[in-house]
Amino acid sequence: MASEALDSFEESDDFQDSGSDYEATIKASKRKKRAVLGPKSPKRPRRKAASRLTSSPRNSPIPSRVYPSPQQQQSSQGTSRQVSPRSMRRVNEESQGISAENIYDAVCSGKSAMVAVVDEWLDSYKRGREVGLLVLINFIVQSCGCKGVVNREMLDSMENAEIISTLTKEFNEDSVNYPLSTPGPQLKRFKAGLCEFAQVVVRSCRNSLIYDEYLFPSLLAMLTGLSDSQVRAFRHTSTLLAMKLMTGLVEVAVIVSVQLQTTQRRHDMENSKKPHDRASDRLEELQATITELREKREELSSMMNATFRGVFVHRYRDRLPEIRVACIEELGKWLKTDPEDFLNDGCLKYLGWTLHDKQSPVRLQCVRALQGLYQEKEFIGRLELFTGRFKERMLSMVLDKDPDVAVEVVNLLLLIHQRMEEGLREEECGHIYPLVYASHRGLASAAGVFLYNKLKSVISSDNQVNESENAALVQILISFYIQSEFHEHGSYLVDSLWGVAGSELRDWETMTAFLLQEAGLLDEEEGALIELMMCAIRQAAQGTPPVGRTQGKKMLSMKDKKIQEQDKRRITTHFIPLMPQLLTKYSADAGKVSLLLKAPLYFNLDMYNSAQWLEKHLDLLLSQVCGIVEKHTEATVLEACTHLVCALCSDTYTFSSRAHLAFSQLVDGLTECFSAYSSDLLQGTADENDLYSASTALKRIAALSCAKDLTGWKLFDPCVELLKSRLESRELDKELMVSALKCAAFHLMWAKVNAVNSRPTEAELKRLKKDVRSFCRVCQTCLPLNQTEIRDQAFELLCDLLLLYSKSSVRSDPALQALVHLPSDTLRSEMAAFLLDFIFTESEDADLDVEGEEEMKITLLQRKRNQLAGYCKLVLYGVLDLTAATDVFKHYNKFFKDFGDIIKETMSKSKLISHVQSAKTVCLSLQQLFSEMLTENHSRQDLCEIRDLGKRLAMSFGIDLHRVRKPLVALHMDGIRFAFRDPQEGEEQLPHVTFLEILSEFSFKLLQQDRAQLAALLKLECPSAALSWPSVKLYQRSLEGRSASRPREQEEGGDVSSHDTPKAKRKRTTAQGSVSSTVRDSWLESSSIHSNLHTPALTSTVQRQPAKLLASGKPTATECDMGNGFTELESEDEFSSGSQMRKVKPVKRRLPSSSLTGASLDQQDLNLHLTLLSLIEDNSAEREEAEIEDYESDSDRDSAYTLPSTRHTSASVLDELFD
Repeated sequence: MASEALDSFEESDDFQDSGSDYEATIKASKRKKRAVLGPKSPKRPRRKAASRLTSSPRNSPIPSRVYPSPQQQQSSQGTSRQVSPRSMRRVNEESQGISAENIYDAVCSGKSAMVAVVDEWLDSYKRGREVGLLVLINFIVQSCGCKGVVNREMLDSMENAEIISTLTKEFNEDSVNYPLSTPGPQLKRFKAGLCEFAQVVVRSCRNSLIYDEYLFPSLLAMLTGLSDSQVRAFRHTSTLLAMKLMTGLVEVAVIVSVQLQTTQRRHDMENSKKPHDRASDRLEELQATITELREKREELSSMMNATFRGVFVHRYRDRLPEIRVACIEELGKWLKTDPEDFLNDGCLKYLGWTLHDKQSPVRLQCVRALQGLYQEKEFIGRLELFTGRFKERMLSMVLDKDPDVAVEVVNLLLLIHQRMEEGLREEECGHIYPLVYASHRGLASAAGVFLYNKLKSVISSDNQVNESENAALVQILISFYIQSEFHEHGSYLVDSLWGVAGSELRDWETMTAFLLQEAGLLDEEEGALIELMMCAIRQAAQGTPPVGRTQGKKMLSMKDKKIQEQDKRRITTHFIPLMPQLLTKYSADAGKVSLLLKAPLYFNLDMYNSAQWLEKHLDLLLSQVCGIVEKHTEATVLEACTHLVCALCSDTYTFSSRAHLAFSQLVDGLTECFSAYSSDLLQGTADENDLYSASTALKRIAALSCAKDLTGWKLFDPCVELLKSRLESRELDKELMVSALKCAAFHLMWAKVNAVNSRPTEAELKRLKKDVRSFCRVCQTCLPLNQTEIRDQAFELLCDLLLLYSKSSVRSDPALQALVHLPSDTLRSEMAAFLLDFIFTESEDADLDVEGEEEMKITLLQRKRNQLAGYCKLVLYGVLDLTAATDVFKHYNKFFKDFGDIIKETMSKSKLISHVQSAKTVCLSLQQLFSEMLTENHSRQDLCEIRDLGKRLAMSFGIDLHRVRKPLVALHMDGIRFAFRDPQEGEEQLPHVTFLEILSEFSFKLLQQDRAQLAALLKLECPSAALSWPSVKLYQRSLEGRSASRPREQEEGGDVSSHDTPKAKRKRTTAQGSVSSTVRDSWLESSSIHSNLHTPALTSTVQRQPAKLLASGKPTATECDMGNGFTELESEDEFSSGSQMRKVKPVKRRLPSSSLTGASLDQQDLNLHLTLLSLIEDNSAEREEAEIEDYESDSDRDSAYTLPSTRHTSASVLDELFD
């Protein structure tokens, strides 16, 4: 039985090599039947024959031909077999039917009926099975991309290993591609056709030829040998075919088992009858059928056992991820199709181990295979042990680096939670809950489905019959949101649940009922519900995910747009009458009312005019908004009111005049309040209450100025006068002065807008420019103040106004040239000083030692970034000279983490203004830093920091050396003149000569002719006595040539890569005892796996053995493996270094020249041939080795798992897993 055969998979200690896999299982049964077969029985691949394949260096798949388009294939069919045309013709003549070429073309095209192709081949096989098998073998060889051909003589006289060795010599060297690796749609078409062909072959042979003891044994023996080849194309193609054939065999075995059980029941029923009622003929017939079915089952078990042990056990750990994916995919099918034989711990362990695979496609396929198992309720009992062993690993994989894997793992855990009796504990579910806030939308949605099902199960267990299911879900969702402590991220939670709980989140009636009832939710719960409700309104009205979850620009379909319009109409209809009630109830709560004020922004505001009864709700809304403005001074509330005012006052709506009237009346009242106290404030007679009333009124006016033109209220002069008086008296009230600055600035901004839209008189333009000049002087006075809020506001408003009144802003309208205002020299100096004192400093960050320190730091950093961006815009738009950017560039290295992106963008844009001037500005930045270093205590560390900055600035010049030629030459010339300029009084001779060390960082970008020109300039400028100074010599070396382009590394011994244009590298073969061998030895010794087993000689599918081991006299691979008696060998991709693949007997290479025979010479020729072929793919080999040495680079973030070994040694992580 297959179960007995499969039980032996874990106990195959006597298993030795691929050649003997199959032979050990079926040879006994075949030998006694040989006389009956007639023709010669199929060859048995022998272990020693298989080991004759020459072992080429690891990771050297043989390159194959490039596969052309179908049109090219038709024109080249006659030339594709030039290596052995006679053999090919003989095969076709003997077969007198379908050829390997015909089958291959049918598979590639994907247009042929595969059943017809297989039937035609079966007809050929039935006429002559050797010829039919030969056609099938040549089709497999051609599918591997090999241009060699297997002829009848080779099939009769050579072992499989010898045939494979011969085919290896005839591989095409022109390309590394083979059909299964060809990119594009051709790959999918060919792979699908190849898989379909294998399935149809098994299906067509399942009743007859599968038991002929020739076709499938020979075919599987050849595929087993090919799967152990050093050639990647052979290994990949044969493994895929073997796995597909194995799947077909499993399906046939299930059918046979069902037939056997049915026949056995019928036999037992007949046998249970009384003797005189039994039909003896019927019993004999049933017994004969049972015997025949058992023989078929044993035959199938024998073939499945051989394929499993000979191919799967070794290839599921192959270094090629595609091979591992194919193995795991088919294993999942076997487990699901034939659970009686495969669904046991001995087979499940392969899935458990593969969960630790380094490559995400393999992990993904493994998780999908497990999903198929957990979906079946009858499998759950058999999966209990597996779940207990690997649940921790599955929980950790929700943070997998590949989000696609994490998505499938969450779906898998949901199945486990629903199907298993114990499910997941609450602390285990806690691994998944936070993922609803993840940035990857697919992962967040999967976590949302998990959360939704969990919440529904909690609701059903509570048996709440007094309220609706939606109301219960809303309540429990509020509790979850509060407990998750991810406040202000409600939009991400709503988006995660939108696909599965969209109807519940659109239940506006239930939400507003909770909010409007008197004795309902707690205050915290009301706040959470309002936030979630507003997020749901935004999601329904806009139909877009929150920031960070948008994956490109996705155009909404007509269906989505229709749903969006329906949702928007429902929201408007429901909330228009309720919004005044909600604002009335929560008008005193700043947090809640600021959220509620956002709701009308998502309304279909035209509906206010659709019915007369809705207009009263508009009046109520306007009065509520005005009341909220008069009641609150919090910035968030005033900002929300401003956005709503801007929307309601839009001229696109017919009711905008009513909104303008309501808000104008509001501004009248606020202006009157401010004017009542302004005279007292100017005279200094106002008390604290007057000061508070005036500042709050001015703050509300400033907030409304963002959305409404308030120039008609003529508030500019009172505000400026107030600012001047406060600055003179040094009575710096923060709220009052910040609000006055905003009001005055918004007045100037609206005045500029009005000047553009309407043609003002010359007198009005002069008056406006005078106001701008006056306000800039006030802001300049505020810059050095100790009040942070005042000086920050003054700086930001200065940046905006100087840009708004710059030359570039009126370039298209010459009539407004009179409004251009350029900053004075003192203002430029003040703004530059502000950069150095308050932006490029860390002093304020250090003072933050209070609760919420991190949040305050983020807020402070954001404000600094805005200020720096405003200053950089002044430089780029010509308000400030390009040399003003030196105060920014020289902080590029020190503050790269906080401002690196802004500074880099500024340098990039400055090159568009003037490439040469930008380079000179970079040089000037370094000169300023160098001069500052000389005025302070001169230290080598400071010089190294400046050189680091120079190195980073040099990288900003790009890789087009011809384009940056002039700027770089100008930079070097400025630097050389600076280094040798005449010293001032009291200075030592040539104090700046060390600057040449900094300048040398830019030399690697120079062209050769420019290097000679600059070397001549250096000799001209430099005194003869200074030519021998270290700094001068270092700079000279940097100019000598590209080979000397790393002066700093030569001086300091640094290990910095060259800046030359990268070139394609070719890995050099290393002799025994070389540096490469030594390094790899140390790498193996430091491995996490310490086994007392010696590493055998390795093929190209595993890591190369260090040369030291070959010469050390240690036991060979065969000795080690046979002595220790284990069967399954590790692949380096899944297991740590020191692991190995299946063994190939090493070729003796140290024979004396006099004893070399012709055969050994041929073997050496093959050796050399394989070595040369392996060089073609060295680039890919280097990349794959880099991946192996960096397991963390493509595995989970939080854990570094190593795959367990199947050997029973101390190195195994889970070696006692399934005792």
